Amino acid sequence: MNSKDLKLGMNRPIFRRDFLHGFGVLTAGALATGALSSTRVLAEQILAAQEHSDTESGQYYPPALTGMRGNHSGSFEVAHKLGREGRADWGPIQKLDSMIYDLVVVGGGISGLSAAHFYRKENPKANILILENHDDFGGHAKRNEFQVGEHNLISYGGSSYLVAPASYSQIVKGLLKDIGVDLKRLETSFDKGFYKRHGLRAGLHFNKENWGVDRTVPFADTFFTSFPFAETLLTLEESVAQMPISDAAKVQFLRLLTLKEDQLTEFKGDAKVEYLSSISYRDFLSKHLGITEPDVFAVLQDLAVDPGMGIEAVDAYSALDYSRLPGWDAAGLPNDKKEHKFAIHRFPDGNASIARLLVRLMIPNAAPGNTMEDIVTARFDYSKLDQDSSTVRLRLNSTVVKVENNSDKKMANTVRIDYVSEGQTYQIHAKGCVLACNNSAIPYLCPELPEPQKEALANQVKQPIIMTRVAFRNWKALKKVGIGRVYSPGSYYIGMFIDYPVSMGDYVFSGGPDEPVVVDLYRYPHFNNQGLTPKEQYRQARHELLTTSYETIERKTREQLTSLFAEGGFDPAEDIAGITVNRWAHGYAYDMWSHLLFDQFYDDDNDERYPHIRARKPFGRITIANADSAATAMLEAAVEQGHRAVTELL
Repeated sequence: MNSKDLKLGMNRPIFRRDFLHGFGVLTAGALATGALSSTRVLAEQILAAQEHSDTESGQYYPPALTGMRGNHSGSFEVAHKLGREGRADWGPIQKLDSMIYDLVVVGGGISGLSAAHFYRKENPKANILILENHDDFGGHAKRNEFQVGEHNLISYGGSSYLVAPASYSQIVKGLLKDIGVDLKRLETSFDKGFYKRHGLRAGLHFNKENWGVDRTVPFADTFFTSFPFAETLLTLEESVAQMPISDAAKVQFLRLLTLKEDQLTEFKGDAKVEYLSSISYRDFLSKHLGITEPDVFAVLQDLAVDPGMGIEAVDAYSALDYSRLPGWDAAGLPNDKKEHKFAIHRFPDGNASIARLLVRLMIPNAAPGNTMEDIVTARFDYSKLDQDSSTVRLRLNSTVVKVENNSDKKMANTVRIDYVSEGQTYQIHAKGCVLACNNSAIPYLCPELPEPQKEALANQVKQPIIMTRVAFRNWKALKKVGIGRVYSPGSYYIGMFIDYPVSMGDYVFSGGPDEPVVVDLYRYPHFNNQGLTPKEQYRQARHELLTTSYETIERKTREQLTSLFAEGGFDPAEDIAGITVNRWAHGYAYDMWSHLLFDQFYDDDNDERYPHIRARKPFGRITIANADSAATAMLEAAVEQGHRAVTELL
């Protein structure tokens, strides 16, 4: 280890979960046969030690695991053997469950848990089994915990908050009511004054590697209107003057930020929006605003953020309206545009609390309490999730490899499900099965589906994401620098912010810079300006995620935080207490509305020319529920699709 790594703290004892990652190919066969190599045994022992060391009781408790989370080692290897290599023989099959379940749900994310809940409401005594390939439930609604001294920090590793819940359907509102979510109470948990009270501003950060200097430039509003950050005393002219870009680029960038005159006078009303939706944001800048300087494009290249693509692949209207990139007035859009409301409907662990509320309602012995406040700090007993005495059972670390309608007359109107867990293959039967897993996996799980439906299922390509959470022993450096959120053009992570200031029940967010806090970083890997479609970019980016080691990501994380906060006295070796990398190789569902330049749209949202509509058709006693089925990565969509799939079975 070189001196630079030592200075970064790479030698500090932070668990690197992907010790298993390097042995994935070598041990895939062992996973399927049950035979473990000595290397694998060592890795398992290290993993087990980590699981125990992060808890007071020594019990299995996945939320406290750090290192590589999300699509962690052990969660995808069997599925890759099935899908990539066509493996069909998984060894001798055991049939431990003698009963025929009323329902088996494949996938323990929000959609799968919702499906189980809706089925149970109609059949309170039904025997339901939920199978999940990861070591925790919730899917992308992932909970991350850190123990820093006496402080237990709670954060989220995926699905973040409830988006405009007042607009939810009665199906979704009904589920939230069933699990005890009080939206009015939820609004009071977010500390809106936190950023201003602590002088935390927002801006753009430039690193030395790409821009020749480590520098954070505060900006007034421009890019960050959706949160109440502290105001900067700089004018736009002064902010632009501090940017490490060419003088010619500064002139163009300032004009972009300040231009008020409509540059698209030939388009009026809806025609303007339609036109902006048909061109890329980059074309809007170059063709209509006269942007020519490479530095301007380089700064803005990845700031659309959520779609996970560069500005040449994001339509101009989405970039202006959703991503809040500059040029609204220059496009001649209405100046009465409603401001984005603060996204305040949050639990400290994001939507993981929704998943936890669902599980506790269906399996009461799994956790104490009965309110949405006490779910935040409720300690789940994972040993209670899968017990014979419970009518609803949740079985983790179980990868389904085959689902088929039974052809045997004695088993008519039932479904056979085979799954692999800890190297052993098991078989169960159910009166109905909901596939609440990734669409792209279903053709391999259920090969008897009609070919057109399998093609439609394969059409869904999820967007890869890395959501890294870093526990700081204190945040004095952030306070001194005065930065709470930045975009970082050209850096490994496009964005960084201090975790959302949410307190609820017995959980209290960091009271000041002397206390520990979680800092959030996020990366949407993609390939700019190569003429690739979103799906082509996502496939290549997925490969990047699955072949990048945790050690590499940790180094990138420490380097970027040092670039950001060194001037405030930040020491990566001393100030970092823990790192959790939530790797989502299959992240956001493919959202058509984020890809207006590439997808065909129809008047009817349920038009069967849409692949996701064809993909979700029921097949015998098998139905399909997931966010993929709605072609949008929203919690409410996942819930609604769970309801639809169950309705098709009942």
